[in-house]
Amino acid sequence: MPPWSHGDLSEPGIVIAAFIRHGQTDWNRDGLLQGSSDIPLNDTGRAQARDALMTVRSMPWDVVVSSPLRRARETAQIIADGLGIELGPAYAGLVERDYGTLEGTSSAAAIDRWPSRDYPGAESLDSVATRGSLALREIAADTPEAAVLIVCHGTIIRYTLARLAGRPVPGIDNGSVSMLRSHADGWDVLTVNGIPLEQIPIEHAAKQPSREGEDGTHAG
Repeated sequence: MPPWSHGDLSEPGIVIAAFIRHGQTDWNRDGLLQGSSDIPLNDTGRAQARDALMTVRSMPWDVVVSSPLRRARETAQIIADGLGIELGPAYAGLVERDYGTLEGTSSAAAIDRWPSRDYPGAESLDSVATRGSLALREIAADTPEAAVLIVCHGTIIRYTLARLAGRPVPGIDNGSVSMLRSHADGWDVLTVNGIPLEQIPIEHAAKQPSREGEDGTHAG
């Protein structure tokens, strides 16, 4: 079942968007906090971008936009080329959480020392969620009545979706697709990592190790 087959998306005025996390980088592979550092995709990441393309290609999309960071922009270009549609603008509000002086250091060590993720010198998670929500609003205003793919980063996707859903959501996989649908007052979160939101237990989502670079496996 495709990730958007969750209710009637053909109703007039319905706008569809999907967050896609960029493919893997060497820093993701090595478990380093990446954040706002501009690290390119590796070959695995390019393959994950092509996998994301296969996930979304059976639905018509109008434009692909992204974070300005290279790993997101290259993922977006691969998807746009594969769909034969426009690569739209980069939005500064979609950049990943800034981890400050901890960028490039072990994510496992950081979460061990600061389990609440309140890293010294890092952007707060509340700020990340606010930026993501404002960026989504800006994108919707720039692309009215369009179906938009938004390629960015694990932390900003996770905490923006949590803000919109009003509940915890799990960590975001490289190359995964999370679907949104607009309504009069905002957005409904339909899927996270391709799984319908209502099928993801809240306790599981809240306790799951983050895939944003804080469990030693991925880093923004």
